[in-house]
Amino acid sequence: MCKKNLVLIINAHQGYIRNINEKIDFSAENEILFSAMTDTYIPLLDLFNNLADDGINYKIGLVLSSTLCSLISDSKIIQQYENYLENCISLGENELKRLNGKPEAKNAEYCLKRLKKIRESFIVKYHRNLIEQFKSLAQKEYLELIPTAATYAYFPHYQDLTEAINAQVETGLYSQKYFFGEAGEGFYIPYMGWTKGLEKILKPYGVNYTIVDPRSLLFSNPKIETGIFCPVRTGNSLAIFAAEPDSEKCFTGDDGFISNPVYLSVHKDIGFELKDEDLTVLERKNNVRFLTGYRYWCNVKDEDEYEDAPLYDNEAAQKQIKEDAEKFVHAKTKKLNTAKEYLPEDDAVLVCPLSAELFGQKWFEGIDFLEQVIRMISKENEIELNTCKNLISNQYTLPKAELYPCSGDDSGYGEDLLDITNSWMMRYVKKASERMIDLTERLPSETSLKGRMLNLAAKEILLAQSGEWPAMLHSNQLPEYIKERFKSAILSFTTIYDSLASNSVSTQW
Repeated sequence: MCKKNLVLIINAHQGYIRNINEKIDFSAENEILFSAMTDTYIPLLDLFNNLADDGINYKIGLVLSSTLCSLISDSKIIQQYENYLENCISLGENELKRLNGKPEAKNAEYCLKRLKKIRESFIVKYHRNLIEQFKSLAQKEYLELIPTAATYAYFPHYQDLTEAINAQVETGLYSQKYFFGEAGEGFYIPYMGWTKGLEKILKPYGVNYTIVDPRSLLFSNPKIETGIFCPVRTGNSLAIFAAEPDSEKCFTGDDGFISNPVYLSVHKDIGFELKDEDLTVLERKNNVRFLTGYRYWCNVKDEDEYEDAPLYDNEAAQKQIKEDAEKFVHAKTKKLNTAKEYLPEDDAVLVCPLSAELFGQKWFEGIDFLEQVIRMISKENEIELNTCKNLISNQYTLPKAELYPCSGDDSGYGEDLLDITNSWMMRYVKKASERMIDLTERLPSETSLKGRMLNLAAKEILLAQSGEWPAMLHSNQLPEYIKERFKSAILSFTTIYDSLASNSVSTQW
């Protein structure tokens, strides 16, 4: 009997920045990662383990980028994160004293209890090793861990430099194998940025499938009659799944789940609301402001209502979560049922890539929502949660198509990654990439000091190629820091290039 498959893929990649300056107990740069660990990754692990303990046979795709894996396994970052948790818990205890007898005290107590649970999970339950926990769930086939590019580079920008794309792909697969023991069968293209000939790079590395923006498939040649509901293959039999076009719109659209007034406002955090003297327990340099996890108020639709936002009611939010989960599951079921009418002899597949930020960071109740969705699908048994690797058993009989160059970012062509805010970066990183290719051709088998220099040059190039630098500049997120960090990578590479080109390497440098 042909099945109706829903594939949920959680993409856990953001613009992470590593700052291990020992003179600073907390840095605003690390807050991106620490908030993600507290609000998303540790709660996700708790959810996945609870579902497994309850005997629910779920299957989820998960993209853990090389940069994320490197950071959450970094001993210095782990120690900083523990300090961050301790500071936030101390703040919560101060809050209970400050709010004694006030209506906000109930929510402060809830936030404090939640942070203590996060600390217990991280230290006691997971022994500070999140990588091993994700790996264990993958070995039990609850998760499919999908590799991605080394530093999440936007491939269309390097269409004329296939060596650069090769380096991003190979390093990403190597990283996946290093952290999880195997590279897996798929590959998640950053920003779903498909470019002509990409299949000729991916397939030789043993990649069997990838996911593209629906326009890449719908505008393909020849026209695919099954639309986005069945995979196709390229000329060299790389299986292609198309993402559902409105995967995240039901969450983030004008009437999306996240904006419901009953839900917690993730932006109105006491880290930005209180006076400096009320935040003295936090170890901060220059009184930097950051998210603390203490949020007491509901969403508001108008900015004029922001100051007078009503207090959050978790019980009311939990009722709304169930309603929204039902809407989501029924919408996907209806879409798959309709597709099945036109595909009586084929499995119908609906692939929904979702940013991990939706679950905890952008939407506080997102983790609870995901739990309700998984439990509901398991109970109703009308559609099946599956993974892409389980749906390509007939890979070499799929219809062939030549994909249309497209992207899942912005309006379909990655406009925000090359606009007035960030286009100046491209000429530097392209020139540096060309020079790196030149170095590897001139020095193909160097060892010892020159070998070390080449590896250092490659690291700086990979960092400079990251698509997150232009993305963060576009969104005005830490713009001055981003500019300096990008310039540092380019200048470091240039120093190495000049040294190797002139055969005068400074060992001290």
